[in-house]
Amino acid sequence: MNTATPAPYAQFRAEDVARYPFPLPKPQYRYSANIEPARTPVPTAAGRWGTHRVDIDRHYRHELALRAGILAADPTRYACLPHMQAAAWDAMLTVMSDLSADYPGRMSLARDGEQYHWRNTDLGIDQRFVFGDPATLPADPLSWICGQIQEDVVLLDQREGQLWADAGVVTFAADWSFGFDVGMSFTQLHGPVPRVHRERIITRAQDFLMRLEPGESYRRTNWTLTVDGRLDTSTETYPIWGRDRRTLAGGDPAEVGDRLHLRTEVQHLTRLPVSGAVMFLIRTYLLPFRAVASVPEWAGRLASVLAELPADIAEYKGLARTRGPGVRWLAEHAGVNGEVTGGSFPATHGGVY
Repeated sequence: MNTATPAPYAQFRAEDVARYPFPLPKPQYRYSANIEPARTPVPTAAGRWGTHRVDIDRHYRHELALRAGILAADPTRYACLPHMQAAAWDAMLTVMSDLSADYPGRMSLARDGEQYHWRNTDLGIDQRFVFGDPATLPADPLSWICGQIQEDVVLLDQREGQLWADAGVVTFAADWSFGFDVGMSFTQLHGPVPRVHRERIITRAQDFLMRLEPGESYRRTNWTLTVDGRLDTSTETYPIWGRDRRTLAGGDPAEVGDRLHLRTEVQHLTRLPVSGAVMFLIRTYLLPFRAVASVPEWAGRLASVLAELPADIAEYKGLARTRGPGVRWLAEHAGVNGEVTGGSFPATHGGVY
């Protein structure tokens, strides 16, 4: 077995399953906006999720340390174009307000005139600052606050009738590169996604976002599969995680339950109240197939979706090598029944994945 698992997600606990945002409401999957109001709890077959916009769990310190290491090795994972400084301060204060409201006793934000006082007792941070004055913070506002949350952040500027990804901290990308994409429009960012342009999903999503009022917040989910609990599956690290997919597809089938993970992104979209930028929070959750199999409803649903998924969507999501082993493992270990059709996959795949 691969003993170099970069994160402890294979050693799951009951709480990980209970709070997991299972992303598949139907036996088939197609791209859609699937936007709903933020902070609305969602019951699942194992528990519930969705109460908080910024979510802290037991992996908090591990993921912050992982982010710090990634940024130190590759500073291109952070960018803030000059015209986005006001949005960066706005995003920092919005996240601090969320944390202080949702985790009292652990986080607090107080204001005295022009001065703010921020405490993060989990990390031993006690900082006074003046909004908009960079000399009062130990680092720029966006990178500093992203060192205290598990979410990736992209800030979208609205101009010329479009949204533009002009700032962010993205260390846990799923097969894309923030360093390459910074400065692109919303439609350019989604250019490679199959079907969404023909069906006008991206156009409708952008129109919806540009109509958001200050303070309004919505969310959506996205999903894929990841090998060995690896959060950083950016384009820059493809030589590592691409190899992991190949070794899983050609390796011992018994390892799939611990090595292959369902990866869910909960994406929050918020119109910031001061700058008017749109803040895009991306929180990634990982659950090994063995944990998914502990919830029979999830196991059957995941197997059905993977088996039925059209080839172009599977290819874009990077599932061409892993969905076959995943379906076969679920059939053998989770008692998945005849609900799963179309699940005849080769052990390996000859395409780019």
